[in-house]
Amino acid sequence: MNKQYIYIIILIFLISFGCKKEANSTPESISNKKELKSKKVVYQVFTRLFGNTNTTNKAWGTIEENGVGKFNDFTSKALKEIKELGVTHIWYTGVPHHDVITDYTKYGISNDDPDVVKGRAGSPYAVKDYYNVNPDLAKNPENRLEEFKALIERSHETGLKVIIDIVPNHIARNYQGLTNPKGVKDFGATDDKSVVYHVNNNFYYNPKEAFKVPIWEHDYSPLGKENHPLADGNFEEFPAKWTGNGSRLSQPNMGDWYETVKINYGISPDGRKDFDTLPNGFENESYKKHFEFWKDKTVPSSWEKFKDIALYWIEIGVDGFRYDMAEMVPVEFWSYMNSSIKMKNPEAFLLAEVYNPRLYRDYIKKGKMDYLYDKVQLYDTIKHIMQGYGKTDNIPPIQEDLKDIEHQMLHFLENHDEQRIASSGFAGDAKKGKPAMVVSATISTSPTMMYFAQEVGEDGSEETGFGDPTRTSIFDYVGVPAHQRWVNNKQFDGGQLSDEEKMLRDFYKRLLNFTINSSALTGAYQDIHLYNRKHTEGYNDKVLSFVRWSDMEKLVIISNFDSDNDYEFNLKIPKNIIDTWNLDKSKYKVEDQLYKQFSTDLIIENGVGEISVKINSLESFILKLQ
Repeated sequence: MNKQYIYIIILIFLISFGCKKEANSTPESISNKKELKSKKVVYQVFTRLFGNTNTTNKAWGTIEENGVGKFNDFTSKALKEIKELGVTHIWYTGVPHHDVITDYTKYGISNDDPDVVKGRAGSPYAVKDYYNVNPDLAKNPENRLEEFKALIERSHETGLKVIIDIVPNHIARNYQGLTNPKGVKDFGATDDKSVVYHVNNNFYYNPKEAFKVPIWEHDYSPLGKENHPLADGNFEEFPAKWTGNGSRLSQPNMGDWYETVKINYGISPDGRKDFDTLPNGFENESYKKHFEFWKDKTVPSSWEKFKDIALYWIEIGVDGFRYDMAEMVPVEFWSYMNSSIKMKNPEAFLLAEVYNPRLYRDYIKKGKMDYLYDKVQLYDTIKHIMQGYGKTDNIPPIQEDLKDIEHQMLHFLENHDEQRIASSGFAGDAKKGKPAMVVSATISTSPTMMYFAQEVGEDGSEETGFGDPTRTSIFDYVGVPAHQRWVNNKQFDGGQLSDEEKMLRDFYKRLLNFTINSSALTGAYQDIHLYNRKHTEGYNDKVLSFVRWSDMEKLVIISNFDSDNDYEFNLKIPKNIIDTWNLDKSKYKVEDQLYKQFSTDLIIENGVGEISVKINSLESFILKLQ
């Protein structure tokens, strides 16, 4: 789903700068959590683009013209290279069978109507069959599920955990399960279509009204105005169903998620919840208690269907899920679903899109999510800094605001919805992502996520058809040029990368491998930036600094976001940190852990530490106390 139309950017910073405590007293921001074993790193890969070596990139090009990657392209060598980048989990995006325009009728798969498909390759968030996988991704579409199972096995053999998408809020308008397990009926199969709503209907209806295709605007036509027999402005659906983004119109607008239909979770059109709610205080109970709570409850049909889908994939070997637009589904459902998953696999990795900070704690604690995107606070703030008009002063209050859930707020700089760092719409230069990535990956105990080809500076500039330049299209058949240079005719050795691209990938590899092996990054955090803004000459709002530590490791992290200027200053380490670290000598050596080419001294006088720093533009230091 193209989120540029539906992001509600909620920049809520609850901590004002004026009331921050000086860091010479013991602050609440020091974490006393039980240490984790290690940080996690998620590598999101758009599955059909990964192994595509075709460089044609014709707008609205067919699968034959522009090519497509396959499950089999993820060879043991390719997966080993991903793993060695410093990755622990791989998110295969676009795996469940979604609408596509390519003809697979000889495999018993019905053709999809371009009037309700976005792009030629289709949206991965308009799932057509949850019990099978995208036929585009298989060498033999008839054997597509077995090919994906083999990929899961190869991933596990490499040491990677596997994540796929589940999209509970909506499904494709023409959903058709061809390989349902015994006893599983399709969504809507038993619905009473004579009423707008019933608690056990899977959809909402407009009785006696037929669905109508949107009126196309801005000179748009499906498939780029190609003369296609099904692109006739008609799609048969009676009665009309409500659209995925909540539109109740029988003829949704072009900007609506017209290719999908909204799932009914037992919430009536006037907002009544026709299901049990969690008792007060139950957010503090374990997933086992949540599972027990729902065990004897009657829940709406849609709840059971999606729970069964999730458990089906867990049984096949998938290790976790990324949930699309989770906040559009009631939190009680997530308690039911996620507790069921955790009973089968306590280590399952459950990641959700939730963009409203007021809902974060409910979806983590009541909904039993492991992780949420930290988009509208950390990502948006860092993006503004990278673009040259934001201030690093805005970052410490975010960490303060989220300190009770910092581990659950997954960090990223790119994903399939967002602009590429190197694109003209974002930073225009992949190198501007380097200090941002150091901060994103080291400021908390949360997982780090990166999008494939981020590590080689892909700029997403291709005019592909439905998709917008600056993002790598998720709707079209396309090659990803910088990534293809790394793929190097499926040798997966970076043989065609430029020297600059090789250096960028080396940076990401060094950083991510450090993060997954650092005990300090699973330990405590304290901001020292605001302290230095008050006490350090030459230190400004283009630089950020903080400290991380465990019993075994103590780090001082400094990043310069300025692309034009180097800076020199004497960085101060507040007395409470010196005391907490039990530093009793006057001088300690500190050494950078990224490149091992810079070392200096931490000098302690009158209980306050000082490090002489000269930091180049877009440079970062991870200084380890020796």
